[in-house]
Amino acid sequence: MKSHGFIVAIFLAIGIAYFFPQGIDLLPLKTITDIGIGLIFFFYGLKLSPAEFRAGVINYKVHIVIHVTTFIVFPLLCLLCLPLFEDGLKSDLWIALFFLGTLPSTVSSSVVMVALAKGNLPTAIFNASLSGLIGIVATPLWIGFILGKSADFDFIVVLQKLCLQIILPLALGLFLQRYFGHFARKYGKQLSLFDKTTIILIIYSSFSNSFTSDLIASVELDELLKMAVIVLILFFAVFFGLAYFSKIIGFNTEDKIAAQFCGTKKSLVHGSVMVRVLFGNAASSGLLLLPIMLYHSTQLILVAWYAEKYRKRQID
Repeated sequence: MKSHGFIVAIFLAIGIAYFFPQGIDLLPLKTITDIGIGLIFFFYGLKLSPAEFRAGVINYKVHIVIHVTTFIVFPLLCLLCLPLFEDGLKSDLWIALFFLGTLPSTVSSSVVMVALAKGNLPTAIFNASLSGLIGIVATPLWIGFILGKSADFDFIVVLQKLCLQIILPLALGLFLQRYFGHFARKYGKQLSLFDKTTIILIIYSSFSNSFTSDLIASVELDELLKMAVIVLILFFAVFFGLAYFSKIIGFNTEDKIAAQFCGTKKSLVHGSVMVRVLFGNAASSGLLLLPIMLYHSTQLILVAWYAEKYRKRQID
């Protein structure tokens, strides 16, 4: 229900951005969100538990399957969707879809769902945390590789922002983890609320720019429906593909659950942050968030249903 509340807050922010896009000028939102992004990754570094990492490290086969799926298979599937968009690489909708495909897995919901389904929890914790770290590098590399020749994408500038806003705060958090890690984990709920508040502000800011430029209004209804169908197909293709591959490799049920749940997830938090880092205040930033918001809602609902189904296997 808390996750659903977050989704409701997201759509409320979009609604406010639609009716009051000028609100972006009332507060220095760019400065606020830039600071918020740095703090998100600083606290992320503080919360990483070395003990949890050590417990999950040894299950290397599951790690390889999850991260290959997240950072190679998923982007390649999105590349295969390119012919479905008339403007090809210049299509903002396809760029938004590809951006979704390059994102890392979620941390909190992956772990919660694996725990609910009685899967391999240490492996889920390790992979969800490591996925966020890999994504800091993998997402910009994929975007830079595909869009690097575009005049609208300066990879050097992105790299500088990446270091300043994400890598430096993360490294500082990791360095201070031994001193303040217990504090970060003790107040994890409050820090999670801070993360979500920052994301809501980024979404409001992004959609305010998009509504002001009339970019989203120019998107046809059939294109949005097409995006929703593609997102749904991507989820089921990866989810059942991982189930099949897990069976071939010989994973037990607990490892299969961890692979399916972590390998299919995409992080709205990282997506919202990376939009700001990679594309700045571009008018298309709101549009770029549409697929990840559609996918985020889909994954929460479907994975929760499958988690409950897996959980009952112990009872029946």
